[in-house]
Amino acid sequence: MTQWLFPPAPTPSLPIEGEARRLPVRRILCVGQNYAAHAREMGADPDKPAPFFFAKPGDALVVDGADPTYPSATQNLHYEVELVVALGEDARPVGWAVGVDLTRRDLQAEAKAKGRPWEAGKAFDQSAPCGALSRTPPAPDALIELKVNGAVRQSSRLSDMIWDVDGVLSKAAELWALQPGDLIFTGTPEGVGPLSPGDRVEAVIAGLPPLNFTVQS
Repeated sequence: MTQWLFPPAPTPSLPIEGEARRLPVRRILCVGQNYAAHAREMGADPDKPAPFFFAKPGDALVVDGADPTYPSATQNLHYEVELVVALGEDARPVGWAVGVDLTRRDLQAEAKAKGRPWEAGKAFDQSAPCGALSRTPPAPDALIELKVNGAVRQSSRLSDMIWDVDGVLSKAAELWALQPGDLIFTGTPEGVGPLSPGDRVEAVIAGLPPLNFTVQS
């Protein structure tokens, strides 16, 4: 029997709509600039030939109606609504959800300018709010939308993704041995912008459980 120096941290997990079971989360892989309009608004080439990835730890998840706290060391916290795909056995999709990639944009920009890694800007605590999983995928052209305090900030269709889910998974599998419990955040459409303490966020993808949270101070 293994003896630990201190108790291991709980396994991050996501609820599943209509089920008592939960999905244990292993890690989070995120696709950058997977919508052409968003790539342009970030000053990038939307016609680049392959997606690129960054990672968040599994314990960055914010689930079950919890509200994330405005993070330290930033003056420019941004929202990015995304389709999230959960992998099961044989690394096949077993669930779909709406998530928000929270980004310390000022720290990310500084890292980009200096050619440094993005972890401080992307992989911080509570940086990955995520709704409950649906076992049924959304329609390929489903609406993806985010509101801040009732005002629409992002609105697009999943069909606007440069790389669809199968393409993203294929490219990710060239870089990692994908495993059950991996989550893939598949990219955000245009319209990303700042959040402040007290802001109410509503994120939806048609056909999936919604995600709502308030940024805490």
